[in-house]
Amino acid sequence: MKHILTKVRLAFPELWTPKPFKEGDKPKFKATFLLEPDDPQVDAIEEAIFKVAEEAWEGKAKAILGSIRGNVNKFCFQNGDIKSHLDGFAGHWYIGTSSKAKPLTLDRNKKNVTEADGIIYGGCFVNASISIFAYDNSGKGIAAGLGGVQYESEGDAFSGGAPASPDDFEDLGTDTSALA
Repeated sequence: MKHILTKVRLAFPELWTPKPFKEGDKPKFKATFLLEPDDPQVDAIEEAIFKVAEEAWEGKAKAILGSIRGNVNKFCFQNGDIKSHLDGFAGHWYIGTSSKAKPLTLDRNKKNVTEADGIIYGGCFVNASISIFAYDNSGKGIAAGLGGVQYESEGDAFSGGAPASPDDFEDLGTDTSALA
């Protein structure tokens, strides 16, 4: 089920180069999105999760969701307090997403951006297109696919900081005599 998240905080963006989750896994593009606990999108995500679970496990959704909720390997939507040691997670909800295909990455004007542009980074606010789905291969679970990310606004960068800005430097002019 396709779902659009608006003005959520981006964490762990792997949007341009796919990486395996652990050694031996196939590389995937990934992103995690953080939501305030009182954000109405939290309830909308829960509703979408229940709907896909009902479609997949007719009449057993409530029991199955109860058995997998809280398991980070089988349930994509978690209370961030379980990762409170990570910047921005404490006191929030998060949804982890991934995709084998490269996600769309856009600026505010819907123009494609690249990693080198430095616009999208861990800590900024974004809009995201995700797909929530149930699976039943080597165990039942709920996952979220990553379709695309649109930069929405600045935010404090997580661990490692944001790229430098030209405003960080002084204009040194064209005199290169000091280099001699």
